[in-house]
Amino acid sequence: MADNRNNSEESIVIGITMGEPLGIGPEIIVKALYDPFVRRGVKFIIFGMDESLEYAADLAEIEPYWGRCQHEKISRDLPHNIIVADYDDYSMPVWGKGPNKAGGEASLRFFGDAIEAAKAGIIDAIVTAPISKTSWKLAESEWPGHTEMLAALCKSPRKAMMFAAGPLKVALATIHESLFELRNKFTIGCVYEPIDLMNDALQEFFGIKKPHIAVAALNPHAGEDGQFGDEEQRIISPAILIAQEMGINCSGPYPADTLFVKAAKGQFDGVVAMYHDQGMIPVKLLAFKDAVNVTIGLPIIRTSPAHGTAFDIAGKGVADESSMKAAIKLAIEMARTRRQNLEYKIQNTEVKK
Repeated sequence: MADNRNNSEESIVIGITMGEPLGIGPEIIVKALYDPFVRRGVKFIIFGMDESLEYAADLAEIEPYWGRCQHEKISRDLPHNIIVADYDDYSMPVWGKGPNKAGGEASLRFFGDAIEAAKAGIIDAIVTAPISKTSWKLAESEWPGHTEMLAALCKSPRKAMMFAAGPLKVALATIHESLFELRNKFTIGCVYEPIDLMNDALQEFFGIKKPHIAVAALNPHAGEDGQFGDEEQRIISPAILIAQEMGINCSGPYPADTLFVKAAKGQFDGVVAMYHDQGMIPVKLLAFKDAVNVTIGLPIIRTSPAHGTAFDIAGKGVADESSMKAAIKLAIEMARTRRQNLEYKIQNTEVKK
């Protein structure tokens, strides 16, 4: 793929990977991009199978509105605002259900090619429809999911998961850990890293010059001076102190039962939660249908809906596209902000010279 770097005169180009072909990915992509307000002023490349998208459109009673090209021939110079980079060498039974090796192989290929397109400057961000981790395992994937594959192919040792839900932005210190095993894997580093990465992301992708980040406590009442656990004193407070010494505007640890109420009202620009459900419960309570998952700490912008493949409703035409719409809109916003920041830095450098 040729290197096609962009400038302020060019449209933002968003890559969308279809994910698991037998899940709801094709349907939510077709429905989300059918909205003219979502696709206005932006170009899209869908990495997937035209046949699956056509079938999803037929179910939704939508006339196909995209162009098609062979996946090897993509570029920023698109003949249509929406192009399907078609992988017609794959064939999926439209009525198939559940995880399978073929679906894993296809979704791995879609995502791998989208990463290469982003690295080459052909696309400005990636939006990923849901994959089946079981399908990836059946396909003998080296990686359990999107985040790990993206970090490996970008050679990025640091990454964090962040969720955007309306005014609330939440990064997670730990992700898929058993609650009872958390104590054994809870370190100063795992708390400091999402603080640092979230601070960078809020500046680069959301245009917040000096974000204020709140850090949640792990224990009830922030441990009440060690009465209900000492992790706040031993781990969380030292991580906050290190971040503050690095110039990051962060504070805490705050009791989680009141922190998210304040954050939802806009008192903080972001929150770092200590474990998965501590952060995900307020996110899904506030914005279950349109919460967005963002991978931060990587050179590539990647967003995704905050839900799974939904095999049980795939092929029925009833999937809700709200979270996919939100993921696309956020990817566009992040790509535009990054471009503006880059242009500002270039202009300042030229002025200084």
